[in-house]
Amino acid sequence: MDIDLNFQPGQIVSLVHGDKWLYAEVIQVVLSPRLCWVRPLLLVTFAEEPPIITDLRDASDILWPADVFRPALDTEVITLLSQVLAKEAKPGTDSNVKYQLNQFIHQVWQANFPANSQS
Repeated sequence: MDIDLNFQPGQIVSLVHGDKWLYAEVIQVVLSPRLCWVRPLLLVTFAEEPPIITDLRDASDILWPADVFRPALDTEVITLLSQVLAKEAKPGTDSNVKYQLNQFIHQVWQANFPANSQS
């Protein structure tokens, strides 16, 4: 997949793995090696109807290879964020939210970088 990876700070990007999508805000792009420092916003599971949206705004930032991200469309992000904000939900702080993010990142790493994964 040939995608222009000239991400800008403040841009929303997504990382897709199976039926789960991580939406994050770009903080900074590190050029060498090509990494993206992002702040997680939402983890959306599309296997359910309606989708399950997990608020990750209090989760830790991630430094991740830039080529696994894609620019998110405004229309998809606005719809999802408005659902979270409409509920006036507070960002998730419990260990379950952190565990969900950790599991997602672990699964993506194993799928994209199997030579670097420990079994």
